[in-house]
Amino acid sequence: MAGIARRILLAGAAALALTPAAKAADPLKEIRIDWATYNPVSLVLKQKGLLEKEFAKDGITVTWVQSAGSNKALEFLNAGSIDFGSTAGSAALVARINGNPIKSIYVYSRPEWTALVTGKDSRIAGVADLKGKRVAVTRGTDPHIFLVRALLGAGLTEKDITPVLLQHADGKTALIRGDVEAWAGLDPMMAQAEVEEGAKLFYRKADANTWGILNVREQFLKDHPDIARRVLAVYEEARKYSLANYDELKKTFIAVTKLPEAVVDKQLKERTELTHSRIGAPQRESILAAGLALQQAGVVDAKVDVKATLEALIDDQVPLPTN
Repeated sequence: MAGIARRILLAGAAALALTPAAKAADPLKEIRIDWATYNPVSLVLKQKGLLEKEFAKDGITVTWVQSAGSNKALEFLNAGSIDFGSTAGSAALVARINGNPIKSIYVYSRPEWTALVTGKDSRIAGVADLKGKRVAVTRGTDPHIFLVRALLGAGLTEKDITPVLLQHADGKTALIRGDVEAWAGLDPMMAQAEVEEGAKLFYRKADANTWGILNVREQFLKDHPDIARRVLAVYEEARKYSLANYDELKKTFIAVTKLPEAVVDKQLKERTELTHSRIGAPQRESILAAGLALQQAGVVDAKVDVKATLEALIDDQVPLPTN
């Protein structure tokens, strides 16, 4: 009997060794993180190799993946192909409502990165003029949510327009070619259309642009809380550097995007604020307002508890440096 009991104990120990919890304790070998032109801090972080320097002593490699929009960052997070991803706060909320297991942990910018845009010779002057028109938009992004809220404010819905679903850069191209009458724009493509093509921002509302938020996979945060803390500390270093060294930020941005100075200045000087980092009451209120507006517009199911989902989304317990 003693031999049988011993074999059972050994078998149990072997089984425990194969459980996910035991696997999660394995040393981390790689951090996968995105960069995006709508997140200028990420460009500085990547260009200066700050994460690589931080984790070199741990033998952890850093893999960079470009996100072309919040929708792509959220797809990558949901698929587990990145650990940290840059999005708009509203897009992260909708993703969480739809079951994407992410946590929002950091603010990288307060942008006015979206507006409704039309061509230089267009007669469109307001949101009501979009009725019956073709509008380029990228679903699952702040520009899409901005468009839905703008339509709601004008007594319209997406059913009153013809959405043309394109990624942001393709939306700009479609507008300039005349394939669509309007576009829910995103910087830096929006600034480029203004400066180079004379495009007009016919509807702007800075407060309806939700914050630039860094998200992490919930499982990653649970398995590696100290790694997440160190990533945020390095992100904070890059944000402060970007804030204090505009010329270097602009130089890095131009090197990546190949855009002219006038375009970059329009995005970074006029429409990007980098003075925030913690997710607090203003961010919560902005994201909640977007979620409730989407619910009113019928984009979010009426049964969803938007406020409870927001609380589940945000994790403001990951500490940031105090100096």
